[in-house]
Amino acid sequence: MVANTFGHSFKITTWGESHGKAIGVVVDGVPAGLEISAGDIQKDLDRRKPGQSEVSTPRSESDSVEILSGVFQGKTTGTPISLIVFNRDADSSAYEKIHNFPRPGHADFTYEEKYGFRDFRGGGRSSARETIGRVAAGAIAKKLLQMKGIEIISHVVELGGIKANVKDIRAMKSNIEENPVRCADPKAAKEMLEMIKEERVKGDSVGGIVETVAFGVPAGIGEPVFDKLDADIAKAMVGIGAVKGVEIGAGFEAARMKGSQMNDSFCIEDDRIVACTNNAGGILGGISSGMPIICRCAVKPTPSISIPQKTVDMEKMKEEEITIAGRHDPTIPPRMVPVAEAMMALVIVDHMIRSGHIHPNKIIG
Repeated sequence: MVANTFGHSFKITTWGESHGKAIGVVVDGVPAGLEISAGDIQKDLDRRKPGQSEVSTPRSESDSVEILSGVFQGKTTGTPISLIVFNRDADSSAYEKIHNFPRPGHADFTYEEKYGFRDFRGGGRSSARETIGRVAAGAIAKKLLQMKGIEIISHVVELGGIKANVKDIRAMKSNIEENPVRCADPKAAKEMLEMIKEERVKGDSVGGIVETVAFGVPAGIGEPVFDKLDADIAKAMVGIGAVKGVEIGAGFEAARMKGSQMNDSFCIEDDRIVACTNNAGGILGGISSGMPIICRCAVKPTPSISIPQKTVDMEKMKEEEITIAGRHDPTIPPRMVPVAEAMMALVIVDHMIRSGHIHPNKIIG
């Protein structure tokens, strides 16, 4: 299997399966001298791990990270950093009986068609547990970006059709981690939580929209043609398993606007040129404008539901009905928040190194 590596100058390679012995990532391109500890990485892994609330899978994993290489005396050495998280609570029994029955909405059928053989336990490599490596690497990227005054925040802006009313994410960001659905609007969060509970009882699931905002990215980051900053962000976000759509700034709403409405006029603020509005989402011509970078992801409902669904027996070539047992999230967006932050951080830090804003070899104050 190829294409397990992401990035240009700051590269990550994730490895491992959902029910295998461990999950991990190798991070290459981290400059020497960055102060980092397992605790720094663990903070974000704790936000991603299962079993946090009634809106996540009851699978109980500590997701404790160990640093195997690339860090000495609390600082990065400039060599590849290898991180590992052991799987402690995998239960493959629910998958044994249905391994010949491709689950609707999952990658079972396509993996079988491509490789002719697959690890069917919990989805194997296609499982959301693969994102552990992304989040761990993203924590390192975010620490690098913090040194440059860059902050990345993700939150749920819509869930099951319920929309949040968020006007100033900076003013409301303290609310995001105060509720299980990670919504910055407390009123909408309460409604979302009740709706999820109802759907879980029915055996169904719901999708939603996750918004990610990067503050403090300087103007001039990104390449103008094939490696556009927004193109790389879109690739990073669609690379998250459950994401089916991505928009930057005004996004799809831009198709309904006139040029006079869409264009962001320029003005002077604190002796610098800024956009008066931000319909472009902080990116023009594939290059950052200095405004906040805004990205929204459409996230599909969790495909593992207990409602009977139509499928086939791939061995006997006959139609069957499947009911999926096991431990699954009733909705994906709340746990995707740290994953989206990680992917945004990985793209921005990669382009910061490529543009010379971060030295590729060592930390320079």
